[in-house]
This record gives sequence, C-alpha cells and structure tokens, in this order.
Amino acid sequence: MRIMNASPGIGATLTEDEILSFLTNSKLNIHIATLDEKGEPIIHPTWYYFDAVNKKFYIETSRISKKIQNLNSRDLIYYCVDDPNQPYKGVRGKGKARIHENVSENVPLAEKIMERYLGSLAHPMATSLMTNVKNGESVILEITPDYYSTWDYGHKKK
Repeated sequence: MRIMNASPGIGATLTEDEILSFLTNSKLNIHIATLDEKGEPIIHPTWYYFDAVNKKFYIETSRISKKIQNLNSRDLIYYCVDDPNQPYKGVRGKGKARIHENVSENVPLAEKIMERYLGSLAHPMATSLMTNVKNGESVILEITPDYYSTWDYGHKKK
C-alpha cells in the first residue's frame, strides 16, 4: 500500500503498522466524501469498522441515503479519520466503494460497528440500527483504499 506524508516538513508519516493500529483501535468517526450528480463533494461523518487483515473500511448506511445515490453513479470515495486532540494524527485518502446488499453478509459487519461505538448490541440505538440492517433497509459500504496519506504531529520528521 502506498503511504504518503500529508504534511511534509511537519511531524512524521505513520508506518503501515501504525496506520492499521490507528484505524483499528480508535473510536473516531470516518468522514467520507462522495460526488453528487454535479461532481460536487458531499461529506458524511459516520461510524466504521476497519478490517486490518483485508485493509478495508465498512460502513452501515441507509439504502436510500445520498451517499448510496452518489455511489451508484460513481464508486469513487474520499475518506479521513483524524484525531482532533493534540498531538494531531490522522489518515486520509481515496478509494473505491462497493455496496453490499446481502443481509446475511451485512449483519455481522454491522454488529462489529455497533459493538465498537456503542459497546453492546443491547444498546437501544444498536437495536434500532440492526433492525434496519436485518430488514434490508440498510446496506454496508466497503471502501478499498488506493493509498494512505498520513500525519502524526507527535513525532518529529525522520
């Protein structure tokens, strides 16, 4: 995977292991941008699950959401996960999105997202969101990054 320095001259670039750990272990939102019918970006903050083995992001969303409408026309997606606390650190990039509609495949991925952010599938919000997944009203987005552009202001440039 190609890794680039998002802030040359400031801080350091994260290593691949640091990227995988950051994306796997943080509970930050991912901000994704899709392009609408005019080619203008629409940004969506959302929860995600990152599969460090396959190096893919997974996001649960409504089947009729604007991001799904946009991705049905163009599978290009931009993403950013960043820590707003000092020292600033983050990962951003561009990738391809795939929409998963198979409920039996979506349920385990959505469960991982709910457990990550809510701590339990028994949480009322998790119950509500999982109902949408189980009845097919929600789908799973799979993002395959083309590259990682990273920054870590807690380390000096090497």
